[in-house]
Amino acid sequence: MSLHAAAAPVRSVLAESSDAHHSLNPIVTGGGALVVLLILLFLTTRFNKDR
Repeated sequence: MSLHAAAAPVRSVLAESSDAHHSLNPIVTGGGALVVLLILLFLTTRFNKDR
């Protein structure tokens, strides 16, 4: 079974439904990434043993 044959039913289902996929809110995604990076920055600077 080829990839094209396996993806054909999926393509037809996605083409028929107009609201099948709701993307994530960019504000929430960016805010979550910022919070995770700030936590990693805090942990990196807090446990730095090269002082």
